[in-house]
Amino acid sequence: MVTVHDVARAAGVSISTVSRALAMPERVAESTRTRVVLAAQELGYRPNSAASRLRAGRTGAVGFVVPDLENPYFASLTKGAQARARACGYAVLVADTGEDPELEVELVTGMGPQIDGLVLCSPRAAERDLDAVGAVPLVLVNRELGVRPSVTANDVSGMRQAVEHLRALGHRCVAYVGGPARSWSDARRRAGLDQAVRELPDVRAVQLGAFRPHVAGGHAAADLVVASGATAVVAYNDLVAIGLIERLRARGLDVPRDLSVVGWDDTFVATLASPELTSVGADLPALGAVATDVVLESVRRSRRSGAGAADAAGADGESGGQVRVPVELVVRASTGIAP
Repeated sequence: MVTVHDVARAAGVSISTVSRALAMPERVAESTRTRVVLAAQELGYRPNSAASRLRAGRTGAVGFVVPDLENPYFASLTKGAQARARACGYAVLVADTGEDPELEVELVTGMGPQIDGLVLCSPRAAERDLDAVGAVPLVLVNRELGVRPSVTANDVSGMRQAVEHLRALGHRCVAYVGGPARSWSDARRRAGLDQAVRELPDVRAVQLGAFRPHVAGGHAAADLVVASGATAVVAYNDLVAIGLIERLRARGLDVPRDLSVVGWDDTFVATLASPELTSVGADLPALGAVATDVVLESVRRSRRSGAGAADAAGADGESGGQVRVPVELVVRASTGIAP
């Protein structure tokens, strides 16, 4: 294996001169630079880019932490983030917390030395624990916290769209099956439901939860939905909605004849369900790409200012980049005229 020592020997210069000639050519005389480049080409020398990045205080990687990679929502986000990071010359280190707030903090802390920036998706950790994460620029997805950069979906608008759709179908009692108690997005959807009901006084809401954000959560919630008297239900995500449909079918009820069901996130499983799910969602790969753009901008800002990660978010007097992504209701076969 050809090393920098071999290039230095062949070019008749020091090792440090070789390093400068290849990494900072403007700092080396043209004749010396030409001699080093020719020697490197003849020997087939390839600089160790990872080592160069580390010497410069860079890792060339960003972290992407999610609560559950088996959830198609987070899989789609991750795919979009990886594609954008790769196009920008960065690698992505992905970690799955398994919906465990303590593991989340542990993973985030442990990843610090290995990454230049961090995207934390739907964090379950307490606010004080997230405030303590200051080693690298941090961007939150589906959570807003002070001036930290964040990317969120407009859940309030999404809930309004869902309720208006159901109201147009004649539904006057709508249930909401919530997700994890620590979910910021769940709180925003509940707030959106409250707001929609205030603005549409002929509609009544029943809020249920919290439930696991999986098919099993839908199974557990279905009987409570039926007992509530609601003729339509909005689920925390598409997986919960599928669980609801399965349990309702086992009870002899038909969707949407007896009960209309709306999912959330509009993941690919919405079109695999039977019937296909009406669902509220954003462009998930694009959302992951936007989060990557924001964290890389935070990395660049922190390098320019020389500030710490926490300071860089608001050092210039800005919010650090709080982006709200629009959502859209996609109507399919799981919603129908109220019974």
